[in-house]
Amino acid sequence: MTSIAANLQAVRARIAAACVAAGRPAESVRLLAVSKTWPVTSVREAVAAGQRAFGENYVQEAIDKAAELAGLGLEWHFIGPLQSNKTRLVAENFAWVHSVDRLKIAERLAAQRPAGLAPLQVCIQVNVSGEASKSGCAPEQAATLVHAVATLPRLCLRGLMAIPEPGEDSRLQRGRFALLRQLHDQFNAEGIKLDTLSMGMSHDLEAAIMEGATLVRIGTAIFGERNYTT
Repeated sequence: MTSIAANLQAVRARIAAACVAAGRPAESVRLLAVSKTWPVTSVREAVAAGQRAFGENYVQEAIDKAAELAGLGLEWHFIGPLQSNKTRLVAENFAWVHSVDRLKIAERLAAQRPAGLAPLQVCIQVNVSGEASKSGCAPEQAATLVHAVATLPRLCLRGLMAIPEPGEDSRLQRGRFALLRQLHDQFNAEGIKLDTLSMGMSHDLEAAIMEGATLVRIGTAIFGERNYTT
């Protein structure tokens, strides 16, 4: 079984190769290691291999990990669906939230972000594939939400996030990512300064990078297949 360090090296090589194919510098894409369900020992292995930014879907699990790893200078990103009753914990314990999909959630995060912390970095999640099971605002609703969130205090709106449906059709993958990039470009043209496209995972990071991803969220290719029964 390969080590987490070797897996990280392989993922970084994939990112670099995808950037070359897209005619982009490798440093234009940031790697977020998705450590949900994995123990602190696995996170420590990734840290030892140079990884500093980690994505989590489950609030309390992430807070427990962050407390155990305090002092290592890690950056914690919340990337899962966010319910109103969890916004305070997220506002108090994370540097980034990628999954803001309605104004109520953004308003709660803004009100609950402690004044002593830097503004919370946020992305708007867009449901680019229209799946009923997926979180995210509809593409046609994104403009209203983006303009509203951009005005909120204690938040810094950084960009857009999407989780397209998995599949083997690379043209479909790129089309989903292209839709998010088009929205990103539209909002920048309207004066909302965005610099982040959070899109691409273990199975589709190449397609995402071709369409302009600036941050890829990689779990399985780094840590392995998850066992949700433990």
